[in-house]
Amino acid sequence: MLDIQKYLRLEMFPHMLCPGCGHGIVLGALLRAIHSLKLSQDEVVVVSGIGCSSRLSGYVDFDTLHTTHGRPLAFATGIKMARPELTVIVITGDGDGLSIGGNHLIHAARRNVGLTCLLLNNEIYGMTGGQAAPTTPLGKISTTGPTGPFETPFDSCRLVEAAGASFVARGITYEPATLEKLIVAAIQNPGFSFLEIISDCPEFFGRFNRMGNPADQILAQKQNVVDAKTAATLPPERLKGKMLTGILHHEPRPEYAASYQESIAQMGAQAR
Repeated sequence: MLDIQKYLRLEMFPHMLCPGCGHGIVLGALLRAIHSLKLSQDEVVVVSGIGCSSRLSGYVDFDTLHTTHGRPLAFATGIKMARPELTVIVITGDGDGLSIGGNHLIHAARRNVGLTCLLLNNEIYGMTGGQAAPTTPLGKISTTGPTGPFETPFDSCRLVEAAGASFVARGITYEPATLEKLIVAAIQNPGFSFLEIISDCPEFFGRFNRMGNPADQILAQKQNVVDAKTAATLPPERLKGKMLTGILHHEPRPEYAASYQESIAQMGAQAR
């Protein structure tokens, strides 16, 4: 039986998340996934940058790094290269991971570094005042775009797949049990695993855009998504305006740290 408190730094509570924030659901799914995989707490590293989602690393009792804005994947790559036996999990947000950290994201995917990246997408900069993010949908208002952005938002999953990630998936906080399974699958993939998680911001996004209370927002998630397996059986008109969830891409290929170690060994053999 899972004792969730085993994995938490209780001295860090109460947490700073707003009522109705989906990030707590994500944290619960992550801890259940780690528990089901029977991973040692001493062999798990959780790395985060700056933002609401990135605060989660401070609440968990693993080896953790709370790094600079947009740089968690750079720090995590260094950890994986130095200690390839460790399970390295990055928790980032849509601003942290796709804006200032976007360059690190595409190159971690291109290299296929053995990291699991959980990108919590709340479609806004929630911690710093509700500014428009790279994922803010057209027509949705923010403090920096009171009439709504005119820039097309990123589809992070398509971006990362194109950059070379060997595992790409999307989950929603409406489905915590499915989310747990996706996290397990992402961790088990030996290369770069990217999991975008739609996690609502009830304050700076939901309240500003008159989307109702947190329960209304999380119910809207289910109405606006289609599982990728189901989508394959539906006509295009049924998919208009829908977001795909589940495993979107899985194509194993050589992991970067392992390939690097193999290259070093070959050079050593040649030198002898």
